[in-house]
Amino acid sequence: MKANFKASFSNLCGTVYQQGNIIFTPDGNSVLSPVGNRVSVFDLVNNKSFTFPFQNRKNIAALALSPNGTILITVDEDGRALLVNFRRGIVLHHFNFKKPVNAIEFSPNGSFIAVTHESHVQVWKTPNHLVREFAPFNLHRTYTGHHDEVLSIVWSPDSQCFITTSKDMTARLYTLDPLDDFRPKTFAGHKSAVLNAYFSSNSKSVYTVSRDGAVFVWRAKASDSSSDSDHVPTSPDPSVAHVRWGIHQRHYFNQPNAKVVCSAFHKPSGLLIVGFSSGIFGLWEMPTFTNVHILSISQEKISSVAVNPSGEWLAFGARKLGQLLVWEWQSESYILKQQGHFFDVNALAYSPDGQYIATGGDDGKVKLWNTRSGFCIITFSQHTASVSAVQFASQGQVLFSASLDGTVRAFDLIRYRNFRTFTSPSPVQFSCLAVDPSGEVIAAGSTDSFEVFLWSVQTGKLLDVLAGHEGPVSSLTFSPTTNVLASGSWDKTVRVWDVFSRSHTVEPFQLNADVLSLAFRPDGQEFVVSTLDGQLTFFSANLSKQTNVIEGRKDISGGRKADDRVAASNSASSKAFTSVAWNADGSCVLAGGNSKHVVLYDAREGVLIRRWQISENLSLDGTEEFLDSRRMTEGGNIDLIDDRGEDSDLEDRLDVSLPGVQRGDLSKRRYKREARTKCIRFSPTGLAWAAASTEGLLIYSVDDGLSFDPFDLSIELTPQSVLLTLQKQSYLEALVMAFRLNEKTIINQVYEGIPYEEIGLVARQLPATYVPRLLGVSAEVLERGPRLEWGLRWIREVLSVHGRWIRERSVDLASVLREVKRAVSSFEGIVAKLCDENTATLAYLVDQSRVKEDAENKMSLDNPFGR
Repeated sequence: MKANFKASFSNLCGTVYQQGNIIFTPDGNSVLSPVGNRVSVFDLVNNKSFTFPFQNRKNIAALALSPNGTILITVDEDGRALLVNFRRGIVLHHFNFKKPVNAIEFSPNGSFIAVTHESHVQVWKTPNHLVREFAPFNLHRTYTGHHDEVLSIVWSPDSQCFITTSKDMTARLYTLDPLDDFRPKTFAGHKSAVLNAYFSSNSKSVYTVSRDGAVFVWRAKASDSSSDSDHVPTSPDPSVAHVRWGIHQRHYFNQPNAKVVCSAFHKPSGLLIVGFSSGIFGLWEMPTFTNVHILSISQEKISSVAVNPSGEWLAFGARKLGQLLVWEWQSESYILKQQGHFFDVNALAYSPDGQYIATGGDDGKVKLWNTRSGFCIITFSQHTASVSAVQFASQGQVLFSASLDGTVRAFDLIRYRNFRTFTSPSPVQFSCLAVDPSGEVIAAGSTDSFEVFLWSVQTGKLLDVLAGHEGPVSSLTFSPTTNVLASGSWDKTVRVWDVFSRSHTVEPFQLNADVLSLAFRPDGQEFVVSTLDGQLTFFSANLSKQTNVIEGRKDISGGRKADDRVAASNSASSKAFTSVAWNADGSCVLAGGNSKHVVLYDAREGVLIRRWQISENLSLDGTEEFLDSRRMTEGGNIDLIDDRGEDSDLEDRLDVSLPGVQRGDLSKRRYKREARTKCIRFSPTGLAWAAASTEGLLIYSVDDGLSFDPFDLSIELTPQSVLLTLQKQSYLEALVMAFRLNEKTIINQVYEGIPYEEIGLVARQLPATYVPRLLGVSAEVLERGPRLEWGLRWIREVLSVHGRWIRERSVDLASVLREVKRAVSSFEGIVAKLCDENTATLAYLVDQSRVKEDAENKMSLDNPFGR
């Protein structure tokens, strides 16, 4: 793993929505949600989620997906856009709109893109995603007329005109191309900013929604001429452009103390969905304005709403709480209900099988995430303060968490309940946690009493209190092989305790700076200590001596804060590792801290193998390397100037922070989150590692799905060559070639041509990429074929050899495993039935033999002198 370790960004958990608009894919089966400067896709049908690896410069403000689902455009807060191939997740072009963008919409035919440009609207021709162009964005036209910022854009069904809404309390109708005797139509009459406008299904009506809760229905006015023509449009265009629009009806939502924040409209059903600032959303049928449903789904305002093309599912995003909900309004049930951590993620831990990750955050919640699907399974909210550490028991069925509220809690992951709570005799704050390898003893270190507390998991009683440190205990860990407990403290010492011995006298390891983190090697022979001076010091657990030192100040340095006067390379602050972890084989050490970098070292040679940058988001503090003089003004750095007074909502302009508050405001008028890594852990399988960062839970994994296969380059891959290889008794090569050729008859012929005694060898040597295909073929042949033992041997060998790999991907292979289970279960029933029949037959034969024997005995008694 040392030199050839290549990890790539795999997924982002812990954050499901931050800001911007939520959109559905054209098939309606997936939801796209902006998370910081990335985009996450939630597959609602297959119950999976993934995050694209590309990043915008800053937090994403607007998303748009082409009608055919091939092009995705993401625009950040400054108006810089990325043109992405949605199916492959590859960035095709970068473009700068030079102004903040509130809305961006593709035309229904996919040929144009309309973008808000403050009080103007720009329409661009859609770039060709199949051809690499030097200047792919061509401006079609710029439209003016609004006196304030444009908020939304909606296209007509024929893509020939569109309606824009603005803060100037009006909506305007524009045509794509100039028309004779046409002037943009103005929809005036609202008393507040117009948030959205929509065309009806027949384009004979226009609905406008304003912030104060008013909905106006616009239709064609009667003609002044004496003719019977009333100019009601019979087709969307060009009649829509020439209609004299007037207010037909006025409707009001009448929600007390609530403003309209967002809305969506489903044309085929005429369903209007509106989200309010009170966390309530409602459904109304238009144009009758019949209320269908009103439901409260959040404690904060709903930031974004979307409806899928079929009109069955509604997606809601709440910015302040980081919630993402998908609701089926007809059955009144949740399809998806996810919420990330409200504040930063402080701690994480992998389950022993690597399938789950537990996280603890500043919001006092403990969450359990599935590494394959990316969804949160359960949330425990028993803690009343920040969670400082989490750890699984050795069997993986119990999760422990330590918090600053003075409790350590044990959670049962089978019944999902808090079954044990551990406390100290006097109230203290727990900063770290460790679990004995047997899972029977748990230890926690305090920040104020400088002691280590040990409890029995079975009884919940306090077993011992280890005293000796002269500063806050920052890290605890048990040796994986012995009952030795190592504790690190800010008093610049590491103490190794034998917790089950009578004497607790220990000789501390003295270091040059405060201890921030420590970790034992998987074999328990060595442990690494991270200190405040940026060093990683290695100690032998058996010899009690120092074995190696790595100077990491220059490796972790990077990231200049907004209020720093020097570049990142000259800054003396935050150059230390706050979390360290060993890989599965104990050859490498992963470290991260108050920096945007995570580094991987060779533990034996002490050299840097690789360095990752966890985020390129300029919305976070500490991602830039140098001082940007363009951001400096007479009032200071623009990023530190309080601009909340410019917000549109009153509740966003109010300053509700308390004097001296330390969370979220940091006693400043504006608090900018810093790019940092608070915890790092390696997966038990060694194929992935996770980092608890400012943006959420980042997961990096070895990408085994893109491994090179030489059969891809072979032009001689034909049915004849496959059968010839089978005749040469190269069974593994023939099977792989058949899978690559992907012809069912050839696959079955090769599969059935492998001898019974070669099954075990072929199953062991088969690449893991082809395991799902082989299981599917085995299940199919087993159901229809007469060779029972031969088919069961295939399944047994594949499951026994590749069982761990299959278990890690149980979510992806669920359909194949169900086929295998059905095939084996059907034969189980057949065999059971056959055994019953054979038992009955044998019983009948035994009974008949007894009858015959009795008859012969009777004849011999009747005729004792038989002849």
